[in-house]
Amino acid sequence: MSGDTSLGAPVLRGRGEICETLTELVEAIRRGESRVLVLRGEPGIGKTALLEYAIEIGSDARIERAAGVASEAEIPFAGLHRLCAPMLDRAEQLPGPQRDALRVVFGFGDGGEANPLLVGLAVLGLLAEVADEQPLLCVIDDAHWLDRASARVLGFVARRLNGNPVALLLAAGESTEMNEFSGLDEVNVDRLGEADARQLLASVVRVPLDEGVRDRLVAESRGNPMALIELPHELSPVELAGGLGLTGRMPLSGRTPESDRHRIEALPAETRRLLLVAAAEPLGDPVLLWRAAKLLGIGEEAAASAEAAGLVELEQRVRFRTPLVRSAVYNDASPGERHGVHQALAEVTDPQIDPDRHAWHRAQAASPPDEDVADDLVLSAGRARDRGGLGAAAAFLERAATLTRDPQLRARRALAAAEAMHATGAHGPALELLAAAEMRSLDELQRARLERLRGLIVFDRRRGADAFPLLHRAARRLAPLDPRLSRATYLAALGAAAYAGRLREVDGLAAAAEEARNGVSGTAGGCAVDSLLEGLAARITEGHAAGTPELRRALSAFDGESGAGPAGAARFLMLACGGGDFLWDGEVCEALARRQVQRARDEGALSVLPFALTFQAAALIMQGELGAAAARIEEADAIAASSGIAPLPHASLLLAAWRGRGEDAERLFEDSAVDAAERGEGLLITVVDYATAVLNN
Repeated sequence: MSGDTSLGAPVLRGRGEICETLTELVEAIRRGESRVLVLRGEPGIGKTALLEYAIEIGSDARIERAAGVASEAEIPFAGLHRLCAPMLDRAEQLPGPQRDALRVVFGFGDGGEANPLLVGLAVLGLLAEVADEQPLLCVIDDAHWLDRASARVLGFVARRLNGNPVALLLAAGESTEMNEFSGLDEVNVDRLGEADARQLLASVVRVPLDEGVRDRLVAESRGNPMALIELPHELSPVELAGGLGLTGRMPLSGRTPESDRHRIEALPAETRRLLLVAAAEPLGDPVLLWRAAKLLGIGEEAAASAEAAGLVELEQRVRFRTPLVRSAVYNDASPGERHGVHQALAEVTDPQIDPDRHAWHRAQAASPPDEDVADDLVLSAGRARDRGGLGAAAAFLERAATLTRDPQLRARRALAAAEAMHATGAHGPALELLAAAEMRSLDELQRARLERLRGLIVFDRRRGADAFPLLHRAARRLAPLDPRLSRATYLAALGAAAYAGRLREVDGLAAAAEEARNGVSGTAGGCAVDSLLEGLAARITEGHAAGTPELRRALSAFDGESGAGPAGAARFLMLACGGGDFLWDGEVCEALARRQVQRARDEGALSVLPFALTFQAAALIMQGELGAAAARIEEADAIAASSGIAPLPHASLLLAAWRGRGEDAERLFEDSAVDAAERGEGLLITVVDYATAVLNN
């Protein structure tokens, strides 16, 4: 979304003119006028989102809504009943014949078949009666699935609304559907332009995305918002990284329409092979496609039947009809067919110009073990990490571990892949890689890193006291081996204990705090993380007053450091800000949080992005920016849910309290308290108490 209407609601991206039309529709019924509008467009084009926009800006009117349902399309008046049922208390005001007609069609009375004219007049009168008290907005989604009887009545009513403050807003399919609505005012909801499509994709893909892959996703979506919005939710950051996952495990093929699958199966074998090459090449480069096809002995004539079937376009860019078709082509091929295609693509991809995709195609064609390919993948992982592409690094390292013969080297690569996976929020794959690494020979440093990572995953998933002993033990083991990582791990351990708070007695907390302070005191120069660790440790060992000065220094250090320090520190910055009056310095905290959010985005660090967004939302709330805070909370919730991170309702509690919505807020407080008790997160109980006090005040 971007921009604002005069009514204060955000305008849907690329829909400015339609939003203006909907705004005028709402304002018309406020003036006592009637309006009818039919939104037309293909599935997924955003008609429902526009209906929701109208409902939002028209919230001061009475809203009645219904939707066509395919399974009820043969039941006369089913759709009309859904729309009118909440208003039937006003039916007694209608003339007797009209009232009786409604009773008959809705099954409340006898009398044989109702007169269609009387039914139409009855619904018209019912809407007028309701609108006499308050402007009425009737919203009907999927109107093309309405039963014909309901559609005919609504078409009749739509042409006779003059003089009543009623708006009838319908969303339907293409203009050839539902002739009952022909002649009414219509707006075609077109596909998004390329610029808007790019912005929409950027808003839903929260990790760095290879520009070539972004181009292909935008091209294959063909400006359909649903295609842009849903595809990234189906793929993990690792699967999206560099387009590499587009030739990996894609879960979309099961959703491919049967008609498309039949078209694919009906193609000649050589044409299906050409489509497989196109599906395996993530950038949609026609030059690479035809070079690989030539190596595989596929002639240019193979393209004709694929294009004639409407499955793919082979022009300046190779573009499948939808990403789902590409997914089906790739996943339905046999492993041997895929290996052969990737081998050909590896041979035609220049290792000097595009070494990473060259290495990836070689890896997809290789059979374990293959040390040469594995070494190339490790180099690619390093380049990806330098570019901020944690997802790509994780994908490269995971495959490198699979192709590595030496047990110790394989374990090290699996551990590195697990760390990268965790950073992207892929906890399940990270744990699988940890289990694989644990079965091999690891040195003491690697064992400590493994234990540290397991503790971080436990913290992310629960935020109870059970993460503390794992992290404390890892910090101790790391102290003589990697002092800097040890201090970061002590910070994670103390942070885990702080989140556990009053619900759990954390054994060894004071000792860990003393060890952390001793570790920090021996460092030269220090950094923001060290100051944060020192402040939290001092608060635990000596009390709030002792920790406050160092926490202030930590915030100043983070504020002054380029990039606001490591993205991982976002998990614990809110603890520093929440411990004293510096939370009330909203501008400092919000600026710091904003940079933490950007840092996490740039790195693709989805394991910490929800914490950073929650931190930023809390700071925005204290500045009175409730709408902006709500947007950050919504994003944090979505990422946490998809990553398996325990819910982070801290900012939601604050927002509910400051908005003062009593019953809804109290229900949220109660649910959060129960969840916190089950997981053992005492900090959340404290936030519930604070939010309750704010609400009651």
